[in-house]
Amino acid sequence: MARPPLEVADIFRAHGPAWRKANAGHVSLAQLKVMSAIETCRTAALGGHIERCVDCAHERVAYNSCRNRHCPKCQGAAARQWLAEREAELLPVAYYHVVFTLPATLGAIAFHNKAAVYDLLFKTAAETLTRIAADPKHLGARIGLTGVLHTWGSALTHHPHVHVIVPGGGLSPDGSRWIACKRGFFLPVRVLSRLFRRLFLEGLTALRDAGRLAFFGDLAPLAEQRAFDAAIAPLRRSEWVVYAKRPFAGPEAVLAYLARYTHRVAISNSRLLALNEAGVTFKWKDYRINGRDRLKTMTLDAAEFIRRFLMHVLPSGFHRIRHYGLFASALRARNIERIRNLLTKPETAGERQPLNAEPDASTPPFALRCPCCGGRMIVIETFEGARPGRPPSSRRIRIDTS
Repeated sequence: MARPPLEVADIFRAHGPAWRKANAGHVSLAQLKVMSAIETCRTAALGGHIERCVDCAHERVAYNSCRNRHCPKCQGAAARQWLAEREAELLPVAYYHVVFTLPATLGAIAFHNKAAVYDLLFKTAAETLTRIAADPKHLGARIGLTGVLHTWGSALTHHPHVHVIVPGGGLSPDGSRWIACKRGFFLPVRVLSRLFRRLFLEGLTALRDAGRLAFFGDLAPLAEQRAFDAAIAPLRRSEWVVYAKRPFAGPEAVLAYLARYTHRVAISNSRLLALNEAGVTFKWKDYRINGRDRLKTMTLDAAEFIRRFLMHVLPSGFHRIRHYGLFASALRARNIERIRNLLTKPETAGERQPLNAEPDASTPPFALRCPCCGGRMIVIETFEGARPGRPPSSRRIRIDTS
């Protein structure tokens, strides 16, 4: 695949040193690690290997990836691997897309308490869906769902929200039958919004009472009970945004959607347009406008672009993709098999095929194909990355290909 004309790594290499110096003492260790990883990704600093085509003898050098989950270059491979694992779990039913968004007034609290508030956002969204779905007045079933955390808007602003993918139905309470939702309608958005608001504010108050929230700068007064209660009181009366999209066209459409949303952080390299004295120019969407006019360009000072990108660095060990209900990890395989047995006729159950057949073993994966003739590339040599006082190629390991 051709290298994009501009990458986040290029911006970090050009302006990162000055930005780190100007913001010394105000940048977290996690953010510094992300910057370093992106700057060195697929460069000689990380080492790599030399490949040769077995047919035409063409050679190319491939440098190692940083494998950091915030790196735009590393997300493609991670997404493909994750999707391959999820493909076998898709059900032959309609899937729905629901988005739970935090009000803007809670953004600062969420930013300074990422692990606690993002975790609460996940749990509240999942509980809202599972509780309303279990209510006999709505669906009366146990559902499974997959949630994906996004913390950014199209302009890289801080905008925490969770995308939820959920099948259109669930198991009956006794697990004996599949209960499908109404065609084109999953659950009432207004009911979801009200319960989501109540559960989240209750959880946020519990976090504050347990001393698990920190308040800095302009938020410092919220450490006092009275000030905190006064700040969230208007949120109990405002409308919270819960958005339910139309059902996907089919299981294949679910995969296509997940490929775009599961393993992306802040911005993809394909959206970057230019880096010059004016700053960083990139494409973005103004969702307040319908139609083609929503596609716009924005130019930010390089320092501001770096600041906005690093706002979305997640706490170490935080899982941004989670499964709940019937899809909880410990029970997922068993529940999916049970649902399939209920949805599939006995005479055809044994004939079910995966959505995408396995590729022919004789055809090498795209990454291992020769760019000249399409033949198979093999690794003939590896080399380590640079070390202090030692050049990158100082130690080489020959691979025996005989």
